[in-house]
Amino acid sequence: MSGFGLSPSLPKPGAAPAHRWSWFVALGIIQIIVGVLCWIDVAAASIAGVVILGVLLLIGGVFQIVHAFTVRGWSGFLLYVLIGILYVLGGFLLMDEPVRGSLIITIVIAVMLIVSGIARLIVAATHRHMQGLWLVILSGIVSFAVGIMLYASLPWSSLWVLGTLIAIELVFHGIAWVQFGFALKRSHTA
Repeated sequence: MSGFGLSPSLPKPGAAPAHRWSWFVALGIIQIIVGVLCWIDVAAASIAGVVILGVLLLIGGVFQIVHAFTVRGWSGFLLYVLIGILYVLGGFLLMDEPVRGSLIITIVIAVMLIVSGIARLIVAATHRHMQGLWLVILSGIVSFAVGIMLYASLPWSSLWVLGTLIAIELVFHGIAWVQFGFALKRSHTA
């Protein structure tokens, strides 16, 4: 580690900032509130999520292009520039057409669910000798069915899928931060 200029001392496990527990609770509550607001209007959350993804692609593309020019001597320079340009174009397209972007993202999610469901069913079929495989079979069937239902309900599903996923993520992540903050408080008072 000394060759990288990193400090060899790492914080000890349990040396969490227990005196700052309220910040974690506040962060969790804010995330829960934003998640509930996203759940109330999932279409707006879907479009906002696509626009934010577009902004992130744009920023990533610009950094990719700048990075390609800073390491111009490396092999693959043109490939790095091309990837950066594609990111920038993708970002602009998502920001310009967020509804169409939401549709494309929903199609990708549906296809991924269908493929992962089929893959789990294949894994279950090839490992029939193992106990408890019914959970793998069940998860494969559910993933496959949800993917088919999402695809079958296009384009309407594209207006709520991404927003619903964002809302679920925010609410559950918020709950986790609240729980973590209260656990820090309990460890600090104990």
